[in-house]
Amino acid sequence: MTVSVVAALVAAFCFALSTTLHQRAAKRQQQRRALDPRLLLRLLRTRLWQLGWAPDVAGVAAQTLALRHGPLTLVQPLLASGLFMAILIEAVWNRQPVHRRDLAATLVGTAGLVTFLAAADPRAGVTDPSTRAWWWVAAVAGTAVVACLLVARPVGDATRGALLGVATGILYGVSAALLKSVTTRFTGDLAALALDPRLWALLVVALLGVQLNQNAFQHGRIAAPLVALTLTEPVTGVLVGATAFRETLTLTGIRLPLVVVSVVALVVGVWLGAARAGTGRAAGRPPAVRAGRGRVPRRSPRR
Repeated sequence: MTVSVVAALVAAFCFALSTTLHQRAAKRQQQRRALDPRLLLRLLRTRLWQLGWAPDVAGVAAQTLALRHGPLTLVQPLLASGLFMAILIEAVWNRQPVHRRDLAATLVGTAGLVTFLAAADPRAGVTDPSTRAWWWVAAVAGTAVVACLLVARPVGDATRGALLGVATGILYGVSAALLKSVTTRFTGDLAALALDPRLWALLVVALLGVQLNQNAFQHGRIAAPLVALTLTEPVTGVLVGATAFRETLTLTGIRLPLVVVSVVALVVGVWLGAARAGTGRAAGRPPAVRAGRGRVPRRSPRR
């Protein structure tokens, strides 16, 4: 269990660094509709976005190790610690203090996750869910993602970023569940791995998650989509773990009201991250423009 906890925290830091790099690259691109592949095609040619994949790959490796040695309901919530790291990294990079609302969203949301872990006491279940269980996961998760995309279309920048962050978190949560299933089933036979439908499902879901993630980063400050993503992903992992993987949660006695309070804290954290208060018009511009660089100089008056 110690290996799982340490690996999950290492993965959280790697994902935080990768997220910061990818968000800065995405903010510099023209805003696109969700699932528009042109955004990814442009980002693929961006050096900053390419650089962000180094810590991302390291994070996936650490997450894989954590999932191999620990239950989904433990590893996924621990990854939320990267929320603090990413917001602090962005503040240091921009040489600006952390926004109070961003800090409040992080504190409230993380407190909810810690309370959930302490109260629910998640324990491991089966290592290989049935095909029927996976179809139920696909149906519920797919419906939730489509609902987020539909609601996100007519709303403002910060709220749209948060909703796209929720959709991304759902996809990443399902990806983590598929990753756990693929790694536990792998015995060294590469041919069997290539024919495993869970591997191909993992690739499709992860790619959709990356696409929506970049769209989410284009709206508002990093906290809006990141808080929603970081809090939704572990909740999705817990739900999939408790249903498809049959991982057990202790909900007796005082633990049940604590779990309810923790869920409320998660919702409040997402709401604070999505709120428009404190988000100026400059928040949606590229960093160079916000800093005052790149403005068109005024012409000299005619003589």
